[in-house]
Amino acid sequence: MSHNRIHLCLAHMSGTEQKYINDAFDTNWVAPLGPNVNDFETELEIFLNNDKKVVALTSGTAAIHLALVSCGVKSGDEVITQSFTFCASANPITYLGARPIFVDSELETWNMDPVLLEEAIKDRIEKNGKKPKAIITVSIYGMPYKIEEIAEIAGRYDIPIIEDAADAFGSKYKGKMLGTFGKYGILSFNGNKMITTSGGGALVCENEEVKREIMFYATQARENYPYYQHEKIGYNYRMSNICAGIGRGQMTIAEEHIAHHRRLCALYKELFKNIEGIRLQENPGPDYDSNYWLNTITIEPWVNIKGDDNVYGLSHTDCQPNDNVEAMRIALDKAGIEVRPLWKPMHKQPVYRDCPAYVNGVSESLFKTGLCLPSGPCVTDDDVKYIVKCIVDCMNK
Repeated sequence: MSHNRIHLCLAHMSGTEQKYINDAFDTNWVAPLGPNVNDFETELEIFLNNDKKVVALTSGTAAIHLALVSCGVKSGDEVITQSFTFCASANPITYLGARPIFVDSELETWNMDPVLLEEAIKDRIEKNGKKPKAIITVSIYGMPYKIEEIAEIAGRYDIPIIEDAADAFGSKYKGKMLGTFGKYGILSFNGNKMITTSGGGALVCENEEVKREIMFYATQARENYPYYQHEKIGYNYRMSNICAGIGRGQMTIAEEHIAHHRRLCALYKELFKNIEGIRLQENPGPDYDSNYWLNTITIEPWVNIKGDDNVYGLSHTDCQPNDNVEAMRIALDKAGIEVRPLWKPMHKQPVYRDCPAYVNGVSESLFKTGLCLPSGPCVTDDDVKYIVKCIVDCMNK
């Protein structure tokens, strides 16, 4: 029996987005400002349940860039970030002529290892005579990082934390929303995120004064003159009123989306519980409350998935998933299921080959053995049962 293709994480509309978009057109507010932008920012601030302020921007990448600008990062500086992440956590560092310093993960959360973080800080100070300008933490796939340990280290060395919560909209640590722990927090509303504005993001700021500074840089750093005068370099990063309208519609179902992702994780857990060789990534303890933006598994190396020889068509290196993981991906793709390998570590990316990295092998092992499973709001219980059945069938070949 044929099965409709199951995608990794498709956007899901509430039905109210069109109302806010129509309001933008009806009032001719289609520029990167307007009532939807203001109201979306307010709704996000309420959702975060904190005293922080929010600036809606064109992307989460733009938010990281502006956070680095506000932290005073300049050419020749160094910024520490997690290696096991998407390139958007690192690329904005290079936009400013600074240098990424990569730190490997620990096994519990798959996020930045606090022990390696302190080792990296000490080593950079010894080598450069100065400390890194910022630490970009990441909550990969929605899982909270070791917040207290990393905050303690960052505080001791007086280094600001930029919290990349692009995957972690609605995730909590000890009941507090991620994106509110650092000096800055990063949110993403890309098309595959927990909520979407089609493309967009936001920067979570400490207070109104900092928000005004960020908005200044996000609107081309225009000075308060009746003509265009610029004394600093600015950027065209403000979200449009149309995209913000989509975001307002999405906020009406944000909690529903988060609950759905968590329920899918519970179903995956139940279905995998007697399957040897598969490990589902879960909250490591009661303080952690992941949104499970993407449910992820690792496949033990001894599991033998029969597939095509040399599935990559390339010579084997240490920079690709294990053959059985790729064979599983290909088999699931043929069964109409979209899965994706875990992130390839940044310190293994050719573009960052010359950057310092403090590693322990965790992120490389995860990349070689892991897959992201369909987890979006359009994925049904029956879909999950079909996915797990296909995985088990692959393992039994």
